[in-house]
Amino acid sequence: MLPLLLLQHNETNEVSFVKKIVLLGGGYGGVHAAKKLAKKFKKDKDVQITLIDRNPYHTLLTELHEVAANRTPEDSVKIDLKKIFAGLNVDVVLDEINNIDFDGKKLSSETAVYEYDYLVIGTGCKPTFFGIPGAEENAFTLWSFEDAVRLKEQIRHSFREAAKEHDPAVRKSKLSFVVVGAGFTGVELIGEMAEFRDELCKEFYIDKSEVRLVVADMAPKILPILPDKLIAKSEKYLRKIGVEIITSAKITGVGEDRVILGEGKEIIANTIVWTAGVEGSELVGNLDVQQQGRKRIVTNDKLQSVDHENVYVIGDNIFYVPEGETRPVPQMVENAEQAAALAAHNLIADITNGTKKSYKPAFHGTMVCIGSRYGVANVGLPNKMFMLTGFFAMLSKHFMNMFYLSTVAGFNKVWSYMMHEFFHVNNRRSFLGGHFSKRSPNFWLVPLRIYLGIMWLTEGWEKLLKIIDDPNRIFLIPPAPSADATTAASQAVEAVSQTVDAQTAASAVTTAKDAIEALPVPGFISSMVSGFMDMFFYTADGGYTALASVFQVGMVGAEIVFGLMLIAGLFTAVASIGTIAMGVMIWTSGMAPYEMLWFVTAAIATIGGAGSTLGLDYYVLPWLKKHWKKVPLVKRWYLYTD
Repeated sequence: MLPLLLLQHNETNEVSFVKKIVLLGGGYGGVHAAKKLAKKFKKDKDVQITLIDRNPYHTLLTELHEVAANRTPEDSVKIDLKKIFAGLNVDVVLDEINNIDFDGKKLSSETAVYEYDYLVIGTGCKPTFFGIPGAEENAFTLWSFEDAVRLKEQIRHSFREAAKEHDPAVRKSKLSFVVVGAGFTGVELIGEMAEFRDELCKEFYIDKSEVRLVVADMAPKILPILPDKLIAKSEKYLRKIGVEIITSAKITGVGEDRVILGEGKEIIANTIVWTAGVEGSELVGNLDVQQQGRKRIVTNDKLQSVDHENVYVIGDNIFYVPEGETRPVPQMVENAEQAAALAAHNLIADITNGTKKSYKPAFHGTMVCIGSRYGVANVGLPNKMFMLTGFFAMLSKHFMNMFYLSTVAGFNKVWSYMMHEFFHVNNRRSFLGGHFSKRSPNFWLVPLRIYLGIMWLTEGWEKLLKIIDDPNRIFLIPPAPSADATTAASQAVEAVSQTVDAQTAASAVTTAKDAIEALPVPGFISSMVSGFMDMFFYTADGGYTALASVFQVGMVGAEIVFGLMLIAGLFTAVASIGTIAMGVMIWTSGMAPYEMLWFVTAAIATIGGAGSTLGLDYYVLPWLKKHWKKVPLVKRWYLYTD
């Protein structure tokens, strides 16, 4: 089947053929495929790449439970699609497609029609309710950003109403929460809700024992794809944080305020969340293509629809059984990423007459976080998995999340993720606890910042005045070892009286009565530094080189500049890091007094935003951020923070 081609005339009136690629869906698979295609065709004007989604943002579906339980802010799970594709050959279109004409190679919405030569379908899934009466009408879901926000509001509303309720039965119902489905989504959600419960109980003065949290599943065990050992540890932790676990539950219905388990058993609860399964999107379900397994499109090994060779399928929409397997590829993020890369490669091969590849997924395991501080993971290579729990499981999950985000929006989103997960956290809701959270206002650091600046300015200014008085006094570093011992001693004593940093030569004057004791330096470092100084600072006759003069002027100038920057609160982090660097350099030279420890520790304390309060950083940094992110190279490589 020949692709539909768009004819264009260039300035020389030559006819060119524009190939139109449309990616439907801005999920994990759609974003990855679009970026790979854009990288390949970044300079090819004969290829048009369009990504269509009904939302202007890419949603991190695996992190929705954090928003639903108020661990992270709402915008933490969204990435602007325009930001993702800034500077790339991808046109982002906001629209909701309701029909695909495969024969006419057209997609249509209520307001527009889009033609394509190649189509990539990655519309994702939606919850399935297995025909259980009342489930769809009465249960909340957690499969979109809107779902997460709605659920968070419902949980808070339930506590607020319960706090005013005097009827014990009604109060108990309002404080009961049931999550139906004990897979990854259900377990992660109930774990986060347990932490949210503790916060809300304190806020609304409710005893924690009044709140009931239940996770129920029709399967005989929770997290069924994990090893039994990790399942047991997960169950133990869930019970530890006050979660009831009900398995092998014969769920026969869901009412407005109850889950019906059959045989006359019910769980009374005002808030019921359904996470028990997914099926293909409504659009996919209505397409005239071969489907199996809850509205998933049947593909060949190249991830093409078996009905249309110019249509590729990625992510949760795939129904494909790899060679040697008995079950179709799982509906998980890693499958979406690998499938997107393979589909993009094969589509490129179509256009460039290259060689296609078969889909041979190699998954690297699964990770589940049960709240913010505990998790389990079964990760590794396909033929060698490792079971992790607690700290290391959470570490692996955060690492994988940051790695994924680095491929989507680079440094920008990795930085914001770190802020949300490690530094801007409340109530110690991080696997690092509250040790790295920015809980203390920066204004407490203002006196320390100013005092550190005054110390540097004073040191530098005193040396500058002495150098102006006698330019020969610039050489405050020790003379060459071959110099006269008496002269060396007198110079060292002079240095002691002049400075406490790189020019401090106290360690060189062991015979001086009032010499300052220097910080000890390992022998191998002293040897390296001595060799460096012999090579660059000393002449053959024991004098100083021009580089030594430059070095001394630079050190004095740096002390004055750092002092002024710290006092003014301008680029405080730079000045603080510079202070640490100077301290380390002085220490390696063997001329750092113990007082240098104060300089370094004070600088460490002022790195993290001490100039953003009562300092020029409050005005300058926002202005720089605003203009910096407009630079094309910066925008292209996401070298900015929000």
